[in-house]
Amino acid sequence: MLTLQHITYLHPDKTLLFDDISLSINQREKVALIGNNGCGKSTLLKIIAGELQPAGGQLDRGGPLYYMPQVFGQYNELTVAQSLGIADKWNALNEILNGNVTEANLELLDDDWTIEERCAEALQHWQLGRLDLAGKMETLSGGQKTRVFLAGIFIHRPQLILLDEPSNHLDMDGRRLLYDFIRNTSSTLLVVSHDRKLLNLLDTVMELHRNGVTVYGGNYDAYAEQKQLASEALNQDIRNREKALRKAKEKERETLERQQKLDARGKQKHEKAGVARIMMNTLRNHAESSTAKIKGVHAEKIGNLSQELHELRATVSDTDKMKIGFDGSALHRGKRLFAAEDVNVRYCDVPLWATPMTFQLASGERVVLKGANGSGKTTLIKLVLGDLEPASGIVYRATGHTVYVDQDYSLIDNRLSVYEQAQRFNTGALQEHEIKTRLSRLLFPEEDWNKPCSALSGGEKMRLTLCCLTIQQLSPDIIVLDEPTNNLDIQSVEILVSAINAYQGTLIVVSHDDYFIEQLRTDRVIALEM
Repeated sequence: MLTLQHITYLHPDKTLLFDDISLSINQREKVALIGNNGCGKSTLLKIIAGELQPAGGQLDRGGPLYYMPQVFGQYNELTVAQSLGIADKWNALNEILNGNVTEANLELLDDDWTIEERCAEALQHWQLGRLDLAGKMETLSGGQKTRVFLAGIFIHRPQLILLDEPSNHLDMDGRRLLYDFIRNTSSTLLVVSHDRKLLNLLDTVMELHRNGVTVYGGNYDAYAEQKQLASEALNQDIRNREKALRKAKEKERETLERQQKLDARGKQKHEKAGVARIMMNTLRNHAESSTAKIKGVHAEKIGNLSQELHELRATVSDTDKMKIGFDGSALHRGKRLFAAEDVNVRYCDVPLWATPMTFQLASGERVVLKGANGSGKTTLIKLVLGDLEPASGIVYRATGHTVYVDQDYSLIDNRLSVYEQAQRFNTGALQEHEIKTRLSRLLFPEEDWNKPCSALSGGEKMRLTLCCLTIQQLSPDIIVLDEPTNNLDIQSVEILVSAINAYQGTLIVVSHDDYFIEQLRTDRVIALEM
């Protein structure tokens, strides 16, 4: 169905992104494409879709395909029909139905007389029944844009479907529709996603590296189990090499000490026997030669073991290498931080919530805000942060330090370098070397310290945000995470989970990613209904 042979891609500045990528996907196969941020997953999808040209290699698509991108900003100036690639057909059909039966309109329609019915059915299925095809994409929310492009699958009915983070921006209802589609479709799928629930619906996992693709049979859980076994074997191998290296160094020391004692005894014996000086020099040279030979033998063995150990350690995942440490919040556990009593907000003089909100937040709680798109989750966050006052009801806010982390990681100033960004959060007067140590712990080596923040990937911005929070003199009393996983790969999500689980303060999370929520061990859910 789809075959790639020896695909190579160079960035516009001629730097290599990946080389010699070969893979094949059979008809009706459902494949996950995974890999760390920056390895080229989205680029590879664009190459398959024909939006980018590789520097080398061959590609056989095997038939018509449909590509759903991760980012939709480039469509904002277009209508819904234009974004879906059906504007000409749709306009031609309307012209014909209005009596303008021209050869040009018939040619544009190309006998596709069911285009209007397919559009209506597709939009209705994805809960966009009232959407105007002539409306501009810029008027739609992120979730609505995602649904538009998912509806395009039903309209075009392709043989091969490429999906880049298709669950981004979708609420729970939207995700359920997406999961049902993936389960039931007979089309061939190639999906880039960090959504574990979605990935477990796919048959095969392909992991993209700089120099190739590794194929794993089974869904993501099966892949994770295989990777875990490989990681355990690697760690055991490292421990064995470390033990062997210690033994080799100990053996070298013992052998040299024994040889030195023998040489010393021999020297004393010969001196007592009155051996001539020229003979003594010969014996000394012989002893030195023996010692050097012993050192050489052991040095070679130690060098080989050290090299093997270095190579093994280099293959340890970045997640295992990373160290995160939050200082504790100054607030005692259980202190009331926020309270809302019969609170509501009005838009265009209409109450946002059918039933006013009444709830409290206590220090140390881990709370999930859930609700459909448009139910007011972001509005409620603004109330908690103090960025918005209610139209009715009473709000209490305790004084404290709150940090808001959104999906774009807006705490990061793109005008600064990585080191300058970290320094901005240095409220505890850490020395320069201490800040750089914190950066190294969060996987920012020396060559990254002067990199502009604007050049960082989503996962790198997330890690830098975490680094900044650990550099502060005290951890925040409240951390608010607003859809933080939308632009992250799986490894970055694991890093975020590890960091947040080390945090002891109050946590408020907005996310439609069930697996992510489960890993955070939250205490309760606040459900919003319009």
